[in-house]
Amino acid sequence: MPVIRSLLRQPAALFGLAVVLIVVVLALAAPLIAPVNPDEQMFDGLTLEGAPMPPGGPFLLGTDTLGRDLFSRMLYGARTSLIIGLVANGIAVTIGLFIGIIAGYARGLMGNVLMRFTDLMMAFPALLLAIVLAALLRPSLWIVAMVIALVNWVQVARIVYTETRGLVERDFIMAERSLGAGHGRILLLHILPHLIPTAIVWGTLGIATTVLLEATLSFLGIGVQPPQPSWGNIIFESQSYFQAAPWLVFFPGAVILLTALAFNLVGDALRDILDPTQRGRG
Repeated sequence: MPVIRSLLRQPAALFGLAVVLIVVVLALAAPLIAPVNPDEQMFDGLTLEGAPMPPGGPFLLGTDTLGRDLFSRMLYGARTSLIIGLVANGIAVTIGLFIGIIAGYARGLMGNVLMRFTDLMMAFPALLLAIVLAALLRPSLWIVAMVIALVNWVQVARIVYTETRGLVERDFIMAERSLGAGHGRILLLHILPHLIPTAIVWGTLGIATTVLLEATLSFLGIGVQPPQPSWGNIIFESQSYFQAAPWLVFFPGAVILLTALAFNLVGDALRDILDPTQRGRG
């Protein structure tokens, strides 16, 4: 495919794609790769003083404060973070597409109401709104995904609205209307296909934001709840040991940053490939 070939010709995108593929493979193969159950408290997982074991020996990345294998927990944590990233971002892009297309196509009162609601949502800091929603609801994997989706759709809606407003004035849309085409046909067959590249780019870039937001919520204790591992709550559980056992914070933190960077690199490359007019814009 031309898009894949173009990605492979860009070193930064190739690096990002390689990191994404490695993380996805490790997450999917976690039950096969993980040496032990991520919730199992190992008999030899703590020192005689009750401190976590450092990396090396039987524990590749060391153990956590309860004597659980950190490598196993990070593998399963990758599954949690990716599931939330894909589900939350998929929902956010879908909501943003729907509201942006309807507002841009209908215009008038309906369009104004939808976009003023979008502006109202954009006025709230995303992290603060997510914290409030997560605190009001019982935190779980799916609740966290829903909360993140509810605060991340507004950017997509704004971009889609702007593009739709431009499309409805194009000659081919005016020609379809003059031939008697219905609203559904115009939206589904002539406007939506032009917005697919935008959805793909924002869908890829949004995963990085979602992974970081999930880690932030889990670090604050209102994200995915233990014992289910996620990269964020691994750091949350170990924050009081960051000096005595820095590996408990360093490894999950490094993986979060690397994964977010990888998705951003791939998203930036896709934006340049699918929409050359956006090349170089951050």
